[in-house]
Amino acid sequence: MSGSTKPRRFTHARAVLSGSIGNTVEWYDWFVYANFALYFAGQFFPKGNPTAQLMNTAAVFAVGFLARPLGGWVLGRIADRRGRKFGLTLSVTMMSFSALLIAIAPTHQQAGYLGAALLLVARIMQGISVGGEYAASAAYLTEVSQQGRRGLGSSFQYVSVTIGQLLGLVVLMVLQAVMTEEQLTAWGWRIPFVIGAVAALVVFYLRRRMHETSAYVEEESHDAQMRRGTLREVWKHRRAAVLVFALTLGGGVAFYTYTTYLTKYLSNSVGLSKPDAARVMFIALCVFTVLLPLGGAISDKIGRRPVLIFFGVGTTLGTYPIMTSMQRWPSFGVALALAMLALTIVAGYSSVNACVKAELFPTGIRTVGVAIPYALAQAVFGGTAEYVALAFRDAGVENYFFFYVSACGLVSLVTYLLMPETRTAALSRAERELQSSGKETVA
Repeated sequence: MSGSTKPRRFTHARAVLSGSIGNTVEWYDWFVYANFALYFAGQFFPKGNPTAQLMNTAAVFAVGFLARPLGGWVLGRIADRRGRKFGLTLSVTMMSFSALLIAIAPTHQQAGYLGAALLLVARIMQGISVGGEYAASAAYLTEVSQQGRRGLGSSFQYVSVTIGQLLGLVVLMVLQAVMTEEQLTAWGWRIPFVIGAVAALVVFYLRRRMHETSAYVEEESHDAQMRRGTLREVWKHRRAAVLVFALTLGGGVAFYTYTTYLTKYLSNSVGLSKPDAARVMFIALCVFTVLLPLGGAISDKIGRRPVLIFFGVGTTLGTYPIMTSMQRWPSFGVALALAMLALTIVAGYSSVNACVKAELFPTGIRTVGVAIPYALAQAVFGGTAEYVALAFRDAGVENYFFFYVSACGLVSLVTYLLMPETRTAALSRAERELQSSGKETVA
C-alpha cells in the first residue's frame, strides 16, 4: 500500500509543480510593470511632477485590473468548457504578446501619446490574461491536490505568484547594480519585458504538455456541454459569488499594498533609496514565500476560516501602526522587520484564498464562478490600491490610505466570520460519492 501511495503523491506533486511554473512567469510579467514604473513613468507622459507621472502609470496599472472581469468571464468560460489546460495555455500566450508590446513601445518624446496608448493596450491584454489565469490556476491546483492536502497544494498558486514577483525584483536589483539610473530610465527598463515575453513562450510549450484534471474529465463525461461555464449556472450559485467578492476585497487591497505599492512608499515617503527599498521587498517576499505553504498546511488541519480570520484581524488593526512606524523610524532594519510582519499577516489570506474560492463552486463553473467576482473585486479595490495611495499622498493626507486599507480588511473579516467552512467540500462526483458512502457506513 505504501508503494502505491508514493507514486500517487509524486504525481500530485508533479501536477502542482507544472501548474505553478507557468503561473510564475505570468505574474512576473504582471508585476514587473509595477517594479519598473519608477523608471519608465517619465517616458510615456510629458515631463512634470514625478508624483503625477507615477499616478499616470498607476492609472494604466489600474486599467489592467478593469480588464480582468472580462478576462475572467471569457477565459474562465473557456477553461470550464475546453479544460483547465487549454485556458491556461491561452492566457500565457496573451501575456507573452503583451510583454513584447510594452518592450517595443515608443516613448512620448519619440511618438507623443502613441507609446502611452500601446502601454494601455498591453495592460488591457495583461488584465484579460491574468483575469482568466488566476481562476483557472486556482481550479487546476485545487483539483489536482489530494483531498486533505488541498490547502497545501493550492497555496503554491501564491507561492508561484510571489516567486514571479521575486524574479522581477532580482532583475531590478541586477540592472540597478550594472546600469546607471540614467541608463535604466532611458532604455534599461525594457529588458525585463523582453525577458518576460521569451519566458512566456517557454511556458506555452510546458503547458501544452500538462495533463487535464480528473475532476474536470469526470464532469465532462457527465454534464451537457451547454451547461458548463455559463453565467446562468453562475447565477444559481450567486451567494458563493458574493462571498468570493467580499473575501477578496480586503485581501486584494492588502496584498497589493504590501507587495507592489510598498516599494514606492519606502522610496517616496519613508526616504529609503530605491536599491534599499528593492532589497527590503526582496527579503520580505522570500519570507512570505516560505510562509504560504505553512498557512495552507495549517488550514488543512484547522480549517480555512481561522487562517482567514487571522488575516482579517491583523489587517484591520495592524495597517496604521505598521505603515506609520516605517516613517517614524526610517531605517533599513525597521522597514524590513515591519514589511515581514505585514506580509506574515497577508499570508493568512494568500495561503488559502485559491482553495477556499474553488471549494465554493461545482466543477462545471468552478473557473468562471471564481474568476468573475474575484476579478471585479480586484478591479474595484485591489488594482486601484496604488492609485488611491498616491492620490492621498498627492493631496497631503497620505495617512488616510492606511485607514482605507483597514476598512477594506474589516469588510473581509466580517465575511470570514459569517462564511461556511469549506475544508471538507467535495470537488468531484467521486469525492461526493465517497463522502456519502462514508456517512452511510457511519450510520
